[in-house]
Amino acid sequence: MSHKPAERRGTMKNRESLTRFAWLSISAAVATIALKAGAYALTGSIGLLSDAIESLVNLAGAAMALFMLAIAARPADEDHVYGHTKAEYFASITEGLLILGAAAGILITAVQRLIYPKAMEQLGLGLVVSAAASLINFTVSRVLLKVGREHHSISLEADAHHLMTDVWTSAGVIGGVAVAGLTGWQSLDPIVAILVGFNIIWTGIQLVRRSVSGLMDAALPKQERDLIENVMARYRARGVEFHALRTRQAAARRFISVHVLVPVETTVHDAHHIVEDFETDLRSAMGGVVTVFTHLEPAEDEISMDDMNLDR
Repeated sequence: MSHKPAERRGTMKNRESLTRFAWLSISAAVATIALKAGAYALTGSIGLLSDAIESLVNLAGAAMALFMLAIAARPADEDHVYGHTKAEYFASITEGLLILGAAAGILITAVQRLIYPKAMEQLGLGLVVSAAASLINFTVSRVLLKVGREHHSISLEADAHHLMTDVWTSAGVIGGVAVAGLTGWQSLDPIVAILVGFNIIWTGIQLVRRSVSGLMDAALPKQERDLIENVMARYRARGVEFHALRTRQAAARRFISVHVLVPVETTVHDAHHIVEDFETDLRSAMGGVVTVFTHLEPAEDEISMDDMNLDR
């Protein structure tokens, strides 16, 4: 069953509204790049430079998210009858690859500084400036994560997790640089940068993995499959059976396909109402945007069992 036109229009309007949060992320990235670049210029710290490089990735990722959110908000058309929501995966996978590229640059620069140490200057002011940039990232990250989860937007969630990783990265860099300045152990600065690089690599791998999973039509997570099973259990108590359950997700939109088996004596009228109620209950239980496809069959007909493992 497909959504009613009014519901589809409301869904698209909600998706379009998410672009303003991508603009928020872009604004935060520009501000933090300026602050962190200033901190590096003041101190000459390679750790602070690595932090600034990651913010450049934040900017590129936020710009990509804005572009893909605009595409994902487009309504279904003749060439994309299931909508455009999968476009968000391209944003998150691009951000993941950008993160990996930035990490490689950080590691190369850090190793060079480890081999050829350089004294740092004006640490106090530089660390204050870097801390201000981290506060901006923390605030924006909380906003993006909340909105991303509410609207099932993997683009905004990816951006939020990346920003939060940036916050923890900055905390480590600030601490390491401060200790290096106090102790005079200049090697600690590039060592911290190397640790930051590996941390960024882990974040990038997780983003790429999740994006590829979505593009490969992986099943919904167990928590959501359990919600489906709970709804089906209520109908099984009424003599209705199910098989050939399939699930997948395209960013904000979840797809559920299942065969509904009703007692053979059930009239077409009553069977239709059972299926309509079942689909409504599923959407209510799942929340968000859910497209449900059902196939009605008589439970006592042996042919109904032929497609139990269809396409498996």
